[in-house]
This record gives sequence, structure tokens and C-alpha cells, in this order.
Amino acid sequence: MALVDLFPTTYYYAPLIKDARARARLVKEIRAEIPRIRDFDDAGRKWCEKNYPGGYTSYGSLSELHQFSSTFAELRAHIDDHVTRFALALEADLEQHTLGVTQMWANVMPQGVVHTGHLHPLSTISGTFYVDVPKASSGLKFEDPRLGLFMGSIPRKARTGPRSERYHVLRPTEGYVVLFESWLRHEVPPNPVRGERVSVSFNYNWF
Repeated sequence: MALVDLFPTTYYYAPLIKDARARARLVKEIRAEIPRIRDFDDAGRKWCEKNYPGGYTSYGSLSELHQFSSTFAELRAHIDDHVTRFALALEADLEQHTLGVTQMWANVMPQGVVHTGHLHPLSTISGTFYVDVPKASSGLKFEDPRLGLFMGSIPRKARTGPRSERYHVLRPTEGYVVLFESWLRHEVPPNPVRGERVSVSFNYNWF
């Protein structure tokens, strides 16, 4: 039997830094800095009251944390390496184009907070670095980009591998980074646990 997979949807997931001690040190620094940013960010907290109820994100106010803080600048430098690897795996033309970060923002999701389905327009590669992931907190849910085009599609088994899923949920680990092409629709369902789910998201674009 010869099977050919066409138009694969690929994401990238790896520890930010291979050395566990170095990774834990950076996680600790970012974990300490995000509450200070939240306390400082009056405009961001006000924006969240309307656009991110119950949670906090600096997306609407401080969306360039890599320029605001040396800690986040270090984070960006590590992410740059992963983005290059991912782009090469996608067979991107890195001779004619370069990829650079355009946005980086913090997210805090207490219990009950949801990040509804969305994509990242005007970007090329997007992703998230995980700072705190309480046990049993929400995963990152990806949606099959062909979902609106299925007509008479063969029903899948209740349990399938990633190749046949209509939705795929990544259960992240703190200190890890996930990357995906910015057109891929995704969401974070309501956080069911008391602990805060903390992350840093970012966008890269072609130049």
C-alpha cells in the first residue's frame, strides 16, 4: 500500500534551552518579572477588563517585551534559534528572506479564563513559551485548517493518531516552546484549575 501525505500541517515543540539548569534559571527570572510588568501596566489591565476578562495579557499595551526588558531579550535570542530550525524544516527560503520578531507579550490565565479560537494575521510564524503550567491546566488546541471544507468526510474512530485528528491538543511543559505557522487556528480552553497558567507569546514576520 502506497500512501502520500499532502499539505501537512506542522508544528514545532522543544525545550527552549537544552541545559536544564539554564532553562530553569530563565523560567525563574521570567516568572518573577511578569507580575511586576502586570503591576506596572495600568493600560494593559484596563484593556483586559474588556478584552480578556479574568486574566491578564500585555498584548494590547506592552507587546514588545523583548525591547522592554533584558530578560525577554534573552528569551527572544533563544527563540530565534528555534524559529530558524522550524523555518528550515518547512523548507522556507531563508536566502531571499529573513525572519524577525515583531511582537512578544505575556499571558496570565487564572481559573476559568479562556483564550478563544483565533489565528495571528499579518504574521508568519507564531508561538508560545511556557512559564507556569499547573497540572491539569488547559492545553493548546489546534484546529484542522481544512475543517470548513469537509463534505461527506469518512467518520474517524473515537481515538486516532495526530494524522487523522480534527483537533489536536498539546499538553505543554514549562520551559518549552511551541511554534506554528500564523495561519493555523488555535485556542486555549477555560483553565479548569486554581493555579495560574503563565506564558509568553510572540510573532515573527518576513523581512
